[in-house]
Amino acid sequence: MKEKILYVSDLDGTLLRSDETISQLTSQTINDLVEKGMIFSYATARSYQTAHKVTKGLKAKIPLIIYNGTLIVDNESQDILLAHYFGNSEIKELINDLTSHQIYPIVYSYINQKEKFSFIEELNTKGMQDFIYTRQGDIRKNPVKSINQLYLGDCFYVTCIDEYEKLKPFYEKYKNKYHCLFQEDIYLHSQWLELMPLKASKSSAIQELKEYLNCHKVVVFGDGNNDIDMFSMADEAYAVENAVQELKDIATQIIPRNDEDGVAKWLLQNVF
Repeated sequence: MKEKILYVSDLDGTLLRSDETISQLTSQTINDLVEKGMIFSYATARSYQTAHKVTKGLKAKIPLIIYNGTLIVDNESQDILLAHYFGNSEIKELINDLTSHQIYPIVYSYINQKEKFSFIEELNTKGMQDFIYTRQGDIRKNPVKSINQLYLGDCFYVTCIDEYEKLKPFYEKYKNKYHCLFQEDIYLHSQWLELMPLKASKSSAIQELKEYLNCHKVVVFGDGNNDIDMFSMADEAYAVENAVQELKDIATQIIPRNDEDGVAKWLLQNVF
């Protein structure tokens, strides 16, 4: 039996160039290989809406991993195939803890079956304002007036953008209770703390996708700390030259940087 391989790439800093675009070479290479039978997807911290926008022209027909593995969505129907949500009591406890220390998060949830990201506008930090500015016209944007309104719906992702010293204690406090990411945003250079249900991760989502597609092997590409878990579970893992050192240390090999179409060049040389 021919070995079925699932290829999964991170987007920002890996498949995308530093200006948040996908090059013609990369999109054409992947589209041509997909037409020949390559099984390709991406795993990203982005939402479906923003990922779809920056990958316009890319034909990834199989399910996509978004929000760092919190959701898997069908790329054609946009149906949610897998979702991890916070429990009602734990999301209230988490938000109350954060806000009692003057950390006001952006909370992603499904409210009346529609995806929203909620925030208390008058309490936004500069980093939050910068982020929300990049989401102008986004129908998911949901400014609210009170902390209680942050609890609404089925919550699945919490993002805090604030000072390093303010967020670090909460990363330490919650890193074993939730799936936490604590890093500087590569575009806005602000400090982020992201919290997800413990079972949500790129690695678990890729495992689910591997089983769903009956693949025998997984090959991944990435650049950041949020890719470490998927590197650890993959059969082969390739870090772009611009990746963080922690990822390079566990990579199968280092490939050219994102601005040099490293993933596409590797695929051209190694698929089929």
